[in-house]
Amino acid sequence: MSSAKANVRPYQFVLASACLLLILSFGYRAGFGLFMVPMTEARGWGRDVLAMALAIQNLSWGICAILAGALADKYGNLRVLLSGVFLYAIGMMGMSISATEVHIISTAGLLVGAGVAGTSFGIVLPSIARAVPEEKRAWAMGIGTAAGSFGQFLVVPIIQTVVDSVGWMSSLQYLGLSAFLMAIFCIPLAKYGGASEAQSGEAQAPVSITEIARRACAVRSYQLLIFGFFVCGFHVAFITVHMPGYVIDLGFDPQVGAWSISLIGLCNVIGAYYSGVLSGKRSMRALLTCIYLGRVLAISLFLVMPVTLTSIMIFSAGMGFLWLATVPPTSGLVALFFGTRYMSFLYGIVFLSHQLGSFSGVWLGGWMYEQYGNYDGIWYAGILLGVAAAILHWPIKEEDYSGQLATAKAA
Repeated sequence: MSSAKANVRPYQFVLASACLLLILSFGYRAGFGLFMVPMTEARGWGRDVLAMALAIQNLSWGICAILAGALADKYGNLRVLLSGVFLYAIGMMGMSISATEVHIISTAGLLVGAGVAGTSFGIVLPSIARAVPEEKRAWAMGIGTAAGSFGQFLVVPIIQTVVDSVGWMSSLQYLGLSAFLMAIFCIPLAKYGGASEAQSGEAQAPVSITEIARRACAVRSYQLLIFGFFVCGFHVAFITVHMPGYVIDLGFDPQVGAWSISLIGLCNVIGAYYSGVLSGKRSMRALLTCIYLGRVLAISLFLVMPVTLTSIMIFSAGMGFLWLATVPPTSGLVALFFGTRYMSFLYGIVFLSHQLGSFSGVWLGGWMYEQYGNYDGIWYAGILLGVAAAILHWPIKEEDYSGQLATAKAA
């Protein structure tokens, strides 16, 4: 009995620490859209300026996720996590004093993007996957993903309250200082980096990381997963950044935008959790197809319904159930395809596609608003891309391809 308890406690502690880290990391990130109107008005910018910075943030996040994943797999994840915390905090504080387009792109874009890469799913989910027993992996992935959504629900309204109380500039400075707290939750994850797994296993010949990437990307199912995840990024980044401004344009109070993003996060606590549960019991490929078709339905209904406070909340709830529900089956497929040894790196490649979609959704949203004065074209693009994602995920084969990595040439 005592032996069984000893085996359970470590992974539960790691899972709790990972969840607290994700609550803060995703909570901060989800609140950047709240600064769209007050910051652009104060600086005399169009919305395309901050939209470009936040689009660069998503791109920086995606590119740095690959680098961070490779470093975590090779050297362990603690240094990567702590570096992410530092960059995240410095980026938000620098964002508060950015007065030019170059400055805001450097801080809100490059620095914060790198910080998010070092403290979010690409590093944390593989740590969870390594810490928990294999039969609980999908469930734990759902718990971790739900934690990120809970951070969105919990932190975004707090950010809006702080903005209303002290202004957007001081709010960013306080957020930057509070971000250093994330370092506390990084420490328990240190034992579950890729390097520790390699050291605990049998001796292996060193393998070139570029060869690992080449062999993995030759797998057709992995290719489809990469291309399909682009659409997830397009949807969630556009809505996260532009929904607060969209509801203000419609005449609603800024708090409505904050609660819209918060409600998405709350509902996705449920959606992400059950997505993780279903990923362990059902076809992950079929689950992803259904999620994207569900998003198509939610966006379509939102566009045809009269826009009221009720319709905004219904749409937010519907999208919330589908929001990060894509992450457990996507990360689960990466683990199924190739195992957990190089999961941080190989998930990072998939996630780069997600962030290219995020870049497109955020930047195009700002650009089209400045060109046409509305977001109509982006909403319609989201519908078409959702259909495309459903089509791309359906042919994926849920098989083990790790043998193809084992045949990679030594460095």
